[in-house]
Amino acid sequence: MKKQVEEFLNYLSVERGLAKNSISSYGRDLNNYIKYLEKKGTAFFNKTRRSDITDFMHHLKDRGLNANSISRALVAVKVMYRFLVNERYLKEDPAGTLNLPKVWRKLPDALSLEEVERLLAGPNLKTPLGIRDKAALELMYATGMRVSEVANLKLNDLNLEMSFIKCIGKGQKERVIPLGSYALRALVRYIDKIRPGLLKQKEASELFLSRLGRKISRQTFWKTVKLYARKARIKKEITPHTLRHSFATHLLERGADLRTLQEMLGHSDVTTTQIYTHINKERLKQIHKKFHPRP
Repeated sequence: MKKQVEEFLNYLSVERGLAKNSISSYGRDLNNYIKYLEKKGTAFFNKTRRSDITDFMHHLKDRGLNANSISRALVAVKVMYRFLVNERYLKEDPAGTLNLPKVWRKLPDALSLEEVERLLAGPNLKTPLGIRDKAALELMYATGMRVSEVANLKLNDLNLEMSFIKCIGKGQKERVIPLGSYALRALVRYIDKIRPGLLKQKEASELFLSRLGRKISRQTFWKTVKLYARKARIKKEITPHTLRHSFATHLLERGADLRTLQEMLGHSDVTTTQIYTHINKERLKQIHKKFHPRP
């Protein structure tokens, strides 16, 4: 079973182009499934039945996993079985008729405009790293990019003259996102005045560099956002993804259409983007008052 899982994960990487984090998530869920089957005395996937999968779901629930985690594990199992059938390791798909458990989608926590202003005002522009951090924060809020996408940005992904940035997202899908004037100014200042000094006469293609001239990790970006959130005295739990949520929420509040937002966020399915349609109640009241014939 482990060998077939490895083959499946390789298929996800080579043929489907899934991101490393997604493949790792599939691997963890499927390894847990294998361990569960082995404890039951099952050594081959072609010996499994539909009841084995449903029992595994109940097992995860008994372990205290939430509906989202159980749903994610079932997706991994279903996609793997489909692969095994397509590769003719199995004649029938025991997971084919299983439905995903219903889950409550948690609304993303977004910052208010005032909180965003406080966060972006945090970096000390009298220091090189402050100027770098300012550019990174402005970029994340201006584009809604994922932290992994920001960490992997190359200098030549930017077109400062045309004010847009090229981004490689999940599944190696490329998209182009406009840059606002605030982010553009912050990036130009960092690239012209700070980045050459961080390079220390070395060569590096990455846009954002550490004080040693190396690529900045996702974890460092995460810590940077946390640092400036504390400095701004924002009590909400904030991560780089919070800036992505705020980007999407604020655009929708100001009238952006869902399809355009989907393209900028890099969502393959518009239903993923629809979670951001939690426009504040005051705006809904204003729309109702403006357009309803009997306000």
